[in-house]
Amino acid sequence: MAELPAFAAWRHVEARDGFEVLFPHSDADGYRFDGYTTAVEGGDAWAVSYSLTVDAGWATRSARIVSRTASGERETTLGGDGGGAWRVDGAPAPELDGCLDVDLEASAFTNAFPVHRLRLVVGERADAPAVYVRAVDLSVERLEQTYERLEDDGERARYDYAGPRFDYHDELVYDRLGFVLTYPGLAVRIA
Repeated sequence: MAELPAFAAWRHVEARDGFEVLFPHSDADGYRFDGYTTAVEGGDAWAVSYSLTVDAGWATRSARIVSRTASGERETTLGGDGGGAWRVDGAPAPELDGCLDVDLEASAFTNAFPVHRLRLVVGERADAPAVYVRAVDLSVERLEQTYERLEDDGERARYDYAGPRFDYHDELVYDRLGFVLTYPGLAVRIA
């Protein structure tokens, strides 16, 4: 992978109003991503901070997520073994077996994990179930999703993405580093 940027930022659009900023770091065994995202959605405000680590193959290994709303603060931690087994706040979570990625509802960035991990070639499609963490209450659930690599648009990589639980299906566009540029209805990269 090319050198990580010092930061990246997205504006939440349509579904909510807000902003996300990310600070990536290379570690000896992979990468760490520290981010902050805030939004107003449905008349309620929330703020989420996260620290996520992935191994050299981009499988998520740990996550610490903190959410703040008008009703207070919540925190959850996730630990993955890199092979699809998970612990949520220290307890085994067999309902998440087979997931290799964490997908935060609050984050456009986390859709980079399966793209990097899968390394699909044009025309290839793959299922990428993820550990999905809600923004407000930090509830954790399994999210079935699929990615199909489409023809590139210059230096921009394009993927047909589907998340059936949310009846969402659209084209996601990524930069040369595999960071989301355009996530229709949710976010656009601004830096």
